[in-house]
Amino acid sequence: MFDTSQQMEVFPTTVDLKRIDPSLNMRRFYRMSVQPDLFGGACLVREWGRIGFRGQMLIERHPDEGHAVTALLKLAASKTRRGYRAVAEQKMD
Repeated sequence: MFDTSQQMEVFPTTVDLKRIDPSLNMRRFYRMSVQPDLFGGACLVREWGRIGFRGQMLIERHPDEGHAVTALLKLAASKTRRGYRAVAEQKMD
């Protein structure tokens, strides 16, 4: 009935955020993605750091994709409150 390749995702599984403030010499990125693991669960992969540098990575294990997506949305909301913006809506000055 529905081809899964044409079906849109309801919840995001990848978020790419940036925070750029030249007055503070701040150029940071924060990436999150939900990845399946080998045991039937899901992992939330978080990467952050200064733009142009390697940064850090943290992998959180969750029992299923729903829990991982919930954690991703909570973190994205928290980062948005702290001044991070999605890459698509970032203005170039």
